[in-house]
Amino acid sequence: MARQELARFLRERRAGLRPGDLGLPDVDPRRTPGLRREELAELAHMSVDYYVRLEQARGPRPSARILDGLARALRLSPAERDHLFRLAGSATPPGAGPVRQVRPHVVRMLERLPETAAIVTDAAYGLVAWNPLAQSLFGGDLGAGTTNLARRRFLNEGRMYGSSSTEEFGRIVVARLRRAADRYPHDPALAAQLAELHAGSAEFGHLWESRPVHAPGHRTKTVDHPVMGPLHLNCDVLLVPEDDQEVVLITADPGSPSARALRELAGKEREDSATGAS
Repeated sequence: MARQELARFLRERRAGLRPGDLGLPDVDPRRTPGLRREELAELAHMSVDYYVRLEQARGPRPSARILDGLARALRLSPAERDHLFRLAGSATPPGAGPVRQVRPHVVRMLERLPETAAIVTDAAYGLVAWNPLAQSLFGGDLGAGTTNLARRRFLNEGRMYGSSSTEEFGRIVVARLRRAADRYPHDPALAAQLAELHAGSAEFGHLWESRPVHAPGHRTKTVDHPVMGPLHLNCDVLLVPEDDQEVVLITADPGSPSARALRELAGKEREDSATGAS
């Protein structure tokens, strides 16, 4: 436990809060900026004496409950919450469940990639965002049917084109779902999804017992597109660690027939959008 650093972090974050932002009265003059120690202790549901000792680097190691209360009271970001737990010498506990919304700036990034198919998946392999080229590449039912790639892969819900990476993708899905099950053990939606996959797919159950391990990165695959034919594609994963999400960027080698096919698909998508808007 880094007592001095923890004490400094708490003092600095407390000084940066304005009472009015937290619904507290701010009418009497304050000798120092930010919240008073007793105000923060009340918001964090802990004793004033204990909080004072933490700020003075004299307190014992705080429990996860106390740290969670401090993180909420101080309005810490996910990264700051992780830092608070590290300073206290504790492992950051998982959130209640996978984040199933995508941040607006991530959506805007997808929109600025006209010749790259891009999707965003949550920790349970739910599709939380995609751009028009991804919809053209993977089927028009991308947003109409199930938006969970694990259910598409193992339960045949939604269109899945033939791909050279079908078996590999199955292992990748199971590895990620195993991580999600460890990280979010109390999420009912994830538990229900896993139960359905076990009940509906013997392949899923077999892979689950094999405990595959996979780290996201670069891979290649060939997709048998019904209009464009075989497409040789590159898949690269960017992480959104604060939300436990992955951005998958799908491209083709520059100047290749597959790159020209993606460009043609993107052009058709723009034409279709313009026609629909007129």
